[in-house]
Amino acid sequence: MKKVGFVLWMLLSFQSHAQWTLIWNDEFDGNTLDNSKWTKDIGGNGWGNNEAQYYTDSPTNFSIANGEATFTARAEQFSTNQYTSAKITTKGKFNVKYGKIEGRMKVPQGQGLWPAFWMLGSNIDQMTWPTCGEIDVMEHINNETKVHGTAHWENVGHQYWGGTIDNDPTQYHTYSVIWDSLKIKWYMDDIIYYQLNITNGVNGTEEFQLPFYLLLNLAVGGNWPGYPNGTTVFPAEMVVDYVRVYTYDANAGIATEGTPEYTLSPNPVGNQLYLNTENIVSYRINSIDGKTHCSASISNGSTFIDVTELAPGNYLLEIETINSKKSIVRFVKQ
Repeated sequence: MKKVGFVLWMLLSFQSHAQWTLIWNDEFDGNTLDNSKWTKDIGGNGWGNNEAQYYTDSPTNFSIANGEATFTARAEQFSTNQYTSAKITTKGKFNVKYGKIEGRMKVPQGQGLWPAFWMLGSNIDQMTWPTCGEIDVMEHINNETKVHGTAHWENVGHQYWGGTIDNDPTQYHTYSVIWDSLKIKWYMDDIIYYQLNITNGVNGTEEFQLPFYLLLNLAVGGNWPGYPNGTTVFPAEMVVDYVRVYTYDANAGIATEGTPEYTLSPNPVGNQLYLNTENIVSYRINSIDGKTHCSASISNGSTFIDVTELAPGNYLLEIETINSKKSIVRFVKQ
């Protein structure tokens, strides 16, 4: 039934979402976690925040039913931890650079509870945190009637900026970021409430020009929220309806930084992509996860791009024009 509803939603919202192409999603249908998309993060080492929970792989802490994923925090001893909960991540399985990242969910209130939908730089094992960057799509703490959207990065020390929006977090809301090479914008139910300028890595924000992976978790305790007390009700549940990731739709003519006059053909493409323009000075082809496959300068205003070596799938063509504006269009390699 939920699959039918998802298709109907796509049809009804085509006009308002015509600029976006869905490239990755989990509707949490079925009754088990899709291991091709997610990994359960296991452990109880505090996660850098002195958190009190142990993340397990137990069905009592994470379950899927009726098209929803439920993260359950429990007041129970596990090893040296006083609480158990769950955390899942797409690390090593899905990365995204730029686009619209959204999830629909409801979260618990209670002293010491810390549910989150967030992203980390995919190079975290090489660069460590916060040099890898962090984008918090949604965080909620304690009994607040608001949620937080925040970015973290390194610039002669840990930097972070963000905003909040009032709501009833125990009811379903859609939380999202729209991210391109110029800015990151935070939304709740399609209402924008904060944006961060990252143009040309201003203020040390180069981290946000690289791929990120996704995380969902329900933490208990930690430096920011503090710890549960006698008023905190357990078990506590974060319920996630879906997570969806979109990229800009080439057919809608949407560009991240302006739309130059150009001709891109054919699309889908076989072995050669023809680009004709008087304004383009360079191009780069990236896969959806941000990996660069080829790039070159253009001096004569038109060129054939050899894409024979590209595997079939979706790609992003980044174009820079003579006035230093950039555009991104999607094409399909057959």
